Formats: sequence, structure tokens, C-alpha cells
Amino acid sequence: MKIDQIKSCYIGPHISPEAFIPEHIFIYLLKGKMQGFDGHKSYTLLPGQYCIVRKNNLARYNKQKEDDVFEKIVVIFDEAFLRTYQQKYGVVSSNYVSNDVFLLLNKTDFIPRLFLEQEDDTTRERLLTILLKSNEGLENILFDFGIPSKIDLESYMNRNFRFNVAIQRFAYLTGRSLTAFKQDFKRVFNDTPGRWLVQKRLREAYFLIDKEGQRPSDVYIEVGFEDLSHFSYAFKKLFGFPPTQLRK
Repeated sequence: MKIDQIKSCYIGPHISPEAFIPEHIFIYLLKGKMQGFDGHKSYTLLPGQYCIVRKNNLARYNKQKEDDVFEKIVVIFDEAFLRTYQQKYGVVSSNYVSNDVFLLLNKTDFIPRLFLEQEDDTTRERLLTILLKSNEGLENILFDFGIPSKIDLESYMNRNFRFNVAIQRFAYLTGRSLTAFKQDFKRVFNDTPGRWLVQKRLREAYFLIDKEGQRPSDVYIEVGFEDLSHFSYAFKKLFGFPPTQLRK
């Protein structure tokens, strides 16, 4: 059995690469190193390991090449596929409660064997069967089709403000309509979501540059800005000087 014979592949419907995870994602790392972050906890995935990234969460990851190579297998377990599988095999699940977004799975020789075979329409179904048999309780995670319930807004936003997602996403993930989210946000933070997010991110950036010695060009993505010029403009507008001045 030679893992280096397996090549990167992607199985399942296309999903957006944004920080919001709309469907469960299976990741099998072949070469390199992957580090994930979910707002409060960091995770590391090494070659030969695999995990599930749980849907309805915010997460991001960075990849590190090994000998200038990074290879992984990604399989999307979308709700439509999971409902069909559940109906076909009569899978029974119960409630699952956990804050972990990246779930490291038990290793089994059946996984590399599966991907050494020719990929076909049954690959995703066979993979799911293997995972369910080798990971007790996984069905409670994958077959939970409920929407996010209403949670504490203050703690959630303070933990996840670095993620660059739309206000509508934050509303959905905290179990609120957009209108209710804005109303609750005003009551909790005495500010609008947009203004609060910008100022929170800029103050975090100030700390990282001033106290941690990080560069503005590295910080702006980390705290949720899309481009360096917008970050620099907003930083100067709030503090009265550009972020580069902190490095002098």
C-alpha cells in the first residue's frame, strides 16, 4: 500500500471557499501540512490523517508544502447526498453537542485503499460507509439536518469577528433573522454590526502590530480585511496614522 500513489482529487458539489462552511467536508491530507482555525481553537492535520470540517461553522486553514508539494483529497458530504444515504440505509442519529469544528477521524487501511481504486459514482458512498463504521457517533454529526439555534450573541461575535463573512451569515449562525440580529446586536453592543466589526478588527490589528511585532501585510487578512489598501485606509481613519508607523 503506497500512499504516494494517490493524487489530489475533489468529490462532490462545488462550494464557495469562503470561511463559512455550508456542508460537511472530508479532508484527507496526502502531502504537506494543514493548520486550521475555528475562532477559538487551532488544529493541525499531517500526511495520512483525515478529518471532517463540520457544516454551519466558520473556519479557515492554511497549507504548508512538503518538498514544494501539497496534495489532499476533498469530499463534500452535502445534505442532499446525506439524506439519500440515510433513506437508503436507514441510518439513525441523535443530538450531538460539540464546539469542535475540525474532527480528526480514526485511521483505517480502507481509506487509502479506496482512493487507490478508480474513482466512480460510488466512491463517496463507500467512503461514508467506511467512516461511519470506524468512527462511533459520526452519524450524529453528519445526519443532523437542523438549522443553528439561537445562541449568545456577545460571546459568539467576540470569538468570530476575525472571519470575513457577510452580516447575513452571522445572523444565520447565531440563530436569528437578519432583523433580529441587528436588533439584538444594537442592544448588546450599542452599535451597528458593520461599524463594530471594523473597529474590533482594527483594534486587534493594532495589538498584533504593536505588541506582537507582526507586519501590516500579514495582519490584514488575519483580522478579516479583504485587501491591504482598504485596511490601511480604515486604520488611519480610526487611529490617525497608517499601520506602518507602528513598525518604526
